[in-house]
Amino acid sequence: MQTRFKYTTRAYKGMQELEVYLKESSLEAGLLHLIKLRASQINGCAYCLDMHWKDLRAIGESEQRMYSLDAWRECPYYTDRERAALAWTEEVTKISNGQAEDSIYIEVRKQFNERELADLTLAVATINAWNRLAIASRMEAGTYQAEKKEQKTA
Repeated sequence: MQTRFKYTTRAYKGMQELEVYLKESSLEAGLLHLIKLRASQINGCAYCLDMHWKDLRAIGESEQRMYSLDAWRECPYYTDRERAALAWTEEVTKISNGQAEDSIYIEVRKQFNERELADLTLAVATINAWNRLAIASRMEAGTYQAEKKEQKTA
């Protein structure tokens, strides 16, 4: 598939600033990439799937956890915090199905304080926007190169 067009506007740079904010937030790098990968799976964004697999691999995430992400509910190797974040990610990503359910919110609040939940929600909204931008412009999957990064822990 060939890229249709490239984004070069100030608005696109604003999206990049959101990423800078999220990297500096209290959320762990691995968790951010897991939720970005999960939202990208739901949205079918090839470019972002490629990117976040590479980013997770660069910080030392296990292949098993990456391969199993779309079945995270059935797998024993995700923490309660990650499970709450993944449930919230799915809820916010699929928001067109209705409201964010109170039961999911209650579970996520057990793992995240108010600021962390706000940052998590911003991260989910941001990856959903990136997915739409990449899909619309047909950004070429496979071209992204990850930097070797240190994983931030909780």
